[in-house]
Amino acid sequence: MNEILFFGDNEDPILIKNKPNKIIKPIQFKFENENENENENEKQIKQISSSLFSTIFLFKNGKAIEYSRYSNQNPEKIQIEENIQKVTAGYDNEAILTKEGNVFAKGKDINSKNPNEFINISSLIEDTNDRIIEDIVAGESSVYLLTSNQNAYGIGSNRYGQLGFDSETLNETEKPILMMKNVSKIFSGNTSYFIFLLNSNQELFGCGDNIYDQLGLGESRKETKIQKLNKIQNIPKGKIIDIQCGYYHSIMLIENENENQNLKRKLYSCGDYQYNGLGKNEDTYEFTEIKSSLFENDYILDFSIGFNHNLILTSNSKLIVFGNNNYGQLGTGDTNDQSIPIQIELPKLRFNENISNYHLYCGVDKSFLYYSLPSFSNLEEDLIKLFRRKEFCNISFKTENGEIIKAHKLILKYRLNQNQNQIEKLQEIISKKSIKESNQIFEMIYSNRIINPKLYFEIKEIINSNEKIEEIMKRIYLNENENEKDFIIERKEKKYKFPKLILIMRSELYRGMFLSVTEDKSNKVTDYSELSNKSFQIFEYWIYSNQIKDEIQITQEIIDELETGIDYFQLNQTNPNLFDLLINRFNNQN
Repeated sequence: MNEILFFGDNEDPILIKNKPNKIIKPIQFKFENENENENENEKQIKQISSSLFSTIFLFKNGKAIEYSRYSNQNPEKIQIEENIQKVTAGYDNEAILTKEGNVFAKGKDINSKNPNEFINISSLIEDTNDRIIEDIVAGESSVYLLTSNQNAYGIGSNRYGQLGFDSETLNETEKPILMMKNVSKIFSGNTSYFIFLLNSNQELFGCGDNIYDQLGLGESRKETKIQKLNKIQNIPKGKIIDIQCGYYHSIMLIENENENQNLKRKLYSCGDYQYNGLGKNEDTYEFTEIKSSLFENDYILDFSIGFNHNLILTSNSKLIVFGNNNYGQLGTGDTNDQSIPIQIELPKLRFNENISNYHLYCGVDKSFLYYSLPSFSNLEEDLIKLFRRKEFCNISFKTENGEIIKAHKLILKYRLNQNQNQIEKLQEIISKKSIKESNQIFEMIYSNRIINPKLYFEIKEIINSNEKIEEIMKRIYLNENENEKDFIIERKEKKYKFPKLILIMRSELYRGMFLSVTEDKSNKVTDYSELSNKSFQIFEYWIYSNQIKDEIQITQEIIDELETGIDYFQLNQTNPNLFDLLINRFNNQN
């Protein structure tokens, strides 16, 4: 099941044969020799990464193909024996992250002797206990690694100080070097000579090229090299969801709760406005808001930036663009640059009702909009996020420095085979650990993933490491009968079936699962028995698509009814889109 729209540079490499070098409106992309009879996993896109001379497509079965200027314009399979989890491409470097936590990379800045050969760069990390990699990010000429111990490493070029060291002392390295500890996320771009590192306290640091003030340091420094990680001051209030890096600019996505406890996302940019990437007509030395009526009242689902063009996708199915357009990469139907955000017509999509499952990706001068179904691998991340939400936790552990960590007793009981002695052993171990190590232990328990080998071997006796995440979910959320694939909601003498795994994947329903299912392992949910037919249709459609059907008429009674009923599942707190959509539709109707 593929849905890929493509527009922009079609020249080097050629992605769609017999089409112009500049594709100025979104068109359907289809792989050559695509077999309609292939297994669905063979065709489902998981991720796209594109640099100047190559574009990589990663499929959900862990395989990837690459279009490259060096491969006679025909796609080639990437020959990595392990299951591929993520791909990232810089100007002339590529890196592959595997399920086993290994990173294979190639390129002249990675392996000068054999630049076209993949080598395992994670095995080159000196600390052998720090070789399990969780994330990878490519810059213009560098590759960055985030380890399971939350340490950031860099490899490749340091010409602009993008590895955080004096470039005269260290111009480049073919071995990963430690840049910073306690890192939660790494941000860079395929045309960027700079990098941002975010720590667990939401503090942001940056280094590298800053001649266009793209690091947002707060004043016009016009320094070509920031060779030491600097803390970025005056960051907008809220949670940093993502930072995308271009060549002349950076854009940050911030999430906040408003006075009604609904989530709101805003975009902030910094850099040089002359290159049209800021969404405003003035230089910005620090991150300032991109204001536009086009997405002022919309929830921003995704955004991406290339060399100097930008795409934004909203919950109301708006595709908003601005920046350079010399190859038609904005999809406007011409090659005129756009300095402020404009909306372009979104072609009819095959899966338009599931707009929240679409993703954007900008290559250097290319653009992609692609459909990607939720993956079961996300269950691990959802569980980790879930256990961090203190309002859901009901058991406490005290660490060596007296700090308290809260966890889910229910998950803990099932994960540890409901053995109170094992929980007591766990409490004893955690009492001797730091906050960071304790969190890693919980992540192992909740996700079945080995975070730190030393910690794992220390607590392996109390963890059943062979139990798969899907089995954990079934035991916790569902009844024991594996043949039962549906949840049944009873209302007004009718039964409605919802596939269990769809409900599980929707993280905003977790609280409801805890309250209604785990207590008695029942396979029935009866709390919606009093909803009207129209309200139930809206609720049902929302669960599957995150959207509201156009033909459904909204009344104030329906809004009130849903707000009361769905509060049980906490939908109005964890994802505000349903009520935003309802109220907007109601206002438009009237």
